[in-house]
Amino acid sequence: MSTIYIDFADLGDYEDFYAQLKVKMELPEYFGENLDALYDVITGDVQLPLHLEFVNMSVDQLETFEDLLTTLEDAEVALEDFTFAYYLEQYEDEDDERSTE
Repeated sequence: MSTIYIDFADLGDYEDFYAQLKVKMELPEYFGENLDALYDVITGDVQLPLHLEFVNMSVDQLETFEDLLTTLEDAEVALEDFTFAYYLEQYEDEDDERSTE
């Protein structure tokens, strides 16, 4: 199974997302850069099995990219050999940094 990681720490909007995705998934130049085109590519053009993993998403990005996550959930239901996951960015808790006396 091939795994592709997209680091959301470097993304601000859909344009940034599609630019990174085109490189990592080696999508053709004519790729439409919209959710319908993404669904079509995943369900028909990419080599499966494939796992797509989003890392370092912020809470704000969850809202911004909500439609993207829904589209990928739909693709995951439609295909046996496609999975995806997303992970929120981690913050260190200040309490963990204090030493016990």
